[in-house]
Amino acid sequence: ATQAAMAYLQALRADAQLSARLADSSLAVDLLGIARDQLAAGVGVALDVTRAESQLVGVRAQLIAARNDQARSRLNLARAVNVSLDTPLVLTDSLGSLPDVPDADDPQAAVDAALRARPDIRALEQQLAAERLQVRAIQSERLPTVVAFGDDGTIGMRLSHMLATYTWGIQLSVPIFDGMRRDGRVSEQQANMRDLEVRERDLRQQVMVDVRGAVLDLSSARQVVEATRERLRLAEQEVAQARDRFRAGVAGNADVITASLSLNAARTQLIDAETSYQAARVALARAEGRTTSIQ
Repeated sequence: ATQAAMAYLQALRADAQLSARLADSSLAVDLLGIARDQLAAGVGVALDVTRAESQLVGVRAQLIAARNDQARSRLNLARAVNVSLDTPLVLTDSLGSLPDVPDADDPQAAVDAALRARPDIRALEQQLAAERLQVRAIQSERLPTVVAFGDDGTIGMRLSHMLATYTWGIQLSVPIFDGMRRDGRVSEQQANMRDLEVRERDLRQQVMVDVRGAVLDLSSARQVVEATRERLRLAEQEVAQARDRFRAGVAGNADVITASLSLNAARTQLIDAETSYQAARVALARAEGRTTSIQ
């Protein structure tokens, strides 16, 4: 489930990257149109057109790479969910959706849920219970046992001279000495129990570390997403202001090209932050031992 969730997450990331590069391409085309219009009107310079064309070529190269990444992510996802590689896959979720994770606000609740749900912990607990039963079974062999028996029939040399006969009684057996074999078996089982108890205690501590670490990563990732969203908002504002100045002819397009590069980086940074947040959700689900779901 974790492998499929990560493949799905990478597919969502590839879709987001493609959308971002398409937006970058649209902006580059718009800036090139403004530069050519100003040059044709005699208020612009050829250098502005060259800068805009160079920017557009670079964005188109990134767009080609994004389309390839999207196609490859679909192949990896199809393999992860065990469907034909030719099956068209439609992703119904968005990388930018950040659903609340209740356990993220209560680390102890997350730890308790993990200790209840983790199959490896449950398996060790079952082994420990079996060892305890085995020890009690061996120790109970020291107890006396009572057996009732009886027999009823006939005896004689001829059928005409048969006599009735019967035997009945109660037998009490008291174990006294077995050559210390029973004590040896008890010691062996108790040693196995101690080993399992150490393994269980170590596993529980590791689960606590994994879950608390995943909660910390999730909280940090959400804060990074919020910061990068603010950076994207400012980058979009910077591009709008620089484009207005360029369109009005009060500045060249160097500022708007620089602003568009900053916008490109801000979009990529937000995608990376959102991917990290979703990956942290998957890591927390894995640490808790529950089925991973990206919604």
